[in-house]
Amino acid sequence: MTDGFDLRALLAERGGERYELHARHLNPQLPRMLHTIGFDKVYERAAGAHFWDAEGNDHLDMLAGFGVMGLGRHHPVVRKALHDVLDADLPDLTRFDCPPLPGLLAERLLAHSPHLDRVFFGNSGTEAVETALKFARYATGRPRIVYCDHAFHGLTTGALSVNGEQGFRAGFDPLLPDTPIALGDLDALERELRKGDVAAFVVEPIQGKGVHEAPPGFLAAAQELLRRHGALLIADEVQTGLGRTGDFYAYQREDGVEPDLVCVAKALSGGYVPVGATLGKEWIFKKVYSSMDRVLVHSASFGGNAQAMAAGLAVLAVMESEGTVAHVRRVGGLLKGRLEELVPRYELLHAVRGRGLMIGIEFGRPSSLGLRGRWAMLQTARKGLFAQMVVVPLLQRHRILTQVSGDHLEVIKLIPPLVIDEADVDRFVTAFTEVMEDAHGGGGLLWDFGKTLVKQAVAQR
Repeated sequence: MTDGFDLRALLAERGGERYELHARHLNPQLPRMLHTIGFDKVYERAAGAHFWDAEGNDHLDMLAGFGVMGLGRHHPVVRKALHDVLDADLPDLTRFDCPPLPGLLAERLLAHSPHLDRVFFGNSGTEAVETALKFARYATGRPRIVYCDHAFHGLTTGALSVNGEQGFRAGFDPLLPDTPIALGDLDALERELRKGDVAAFVVEPIQGKGVHEAPPGFLAAAQELLRRHGALLIADEVQTGLGRTGDFYAYQREDGVEPDLVCVAKALSGGYVPVGATLGKEWIFKKVYSSMDRVLVHSASFGGNAQAMAAGLAVLAVMESEGTVAHVRRVGGLLKGRLEELVPRYELLHAVRGRGLMIGIEFGRPSSLGLRGRWAMLQTARKGLFAQMVVVPLLQRHRILTQVSGDHLEVIKLIPPLVIDEADVDRFVTAFTEVMEDAHGGGGLLWDFGKTLVKQAVAQR
């Protein structure tokens, strides 16, 4: 067989063009944004919670690919599983057989979800949400979905309909008939349910945007209302699931909560192969797939492919053998506790919230006159600039990758790989403390960068 393709050679020859290629052929705003904030680095390799740039410098990953890298990069067990499945030469995606891997992965997922019965496999979190919305509407015969302000459930049309951020929705109307309520507002939920046309309430137990947790008792009370009115509870665990919050699912922290449909994705991939899953109750699946005529009424071309299923099985095996959930509770508690100790020390630092390794650091208006002036300058230009000012020196000075927790929010969200350890916690807290000292001392580099961001924000108006 002629070897006409050499990936290593291609990367060696053309890898240096990465930013130019994106600017020319993909989203042109991405390289522009990365150049602007100084994130236009070249990373060469990665392992676990760390990656290295072209100069060999070690970087700590506190972003995990927006939560995808739950077990970190290139976990050896997941990597071996993918080598094994490729070497097996399986007759994948014949479409007219029942291969074992999807059934085995469904079995393992359902073992962590004892009140649920069946699984649909797609390719992403947004597909998992789309599936839940379709199934809820069909199963109940009702058209409307209730969701929460500031929610994020994906960006395809159905998922966008339950997206609580206007910036994502603008220009894509008309969307599906859906209604927002405030997270925790049981009275608003009950008002909508009384109208008799609500199929389901979809909710993130901890919202990714801003890292806001559902109030204690809210999910259980919402479930009771939904059952009374014949509507379903959909738990979006795309980011919070698979151990992220110190439980296998975030909703499990509250006794008695048993969603009718649960959406997972991201970390299930092992960071390698896109995968999404919608878990649900028997009666819902039987209603959707009610006869042989409806066998393909909802499907996905790549859903259940062997590589994705092997990755998912390996991820669950690692989590069980390495005690990932317990590790997240311990290390996440350590990280949050050390950050909370800083709140009284720095007037720009207002709150630390979240669970496990999903933590939000919120900044706010300072009390001292000098800092108030600088803060006002940023807020006048664009809300959220201070959080961005903190993210940049964390990367440029301390080689720690973080993210802001949403547009126009003064919140940094930490969602590192679930394998970070005490040394990584210490590295982050030390670096973050230095950045806070710089900010409160009127540090030139941080505030000079803030002035640059202000000029750019004003220029874009």
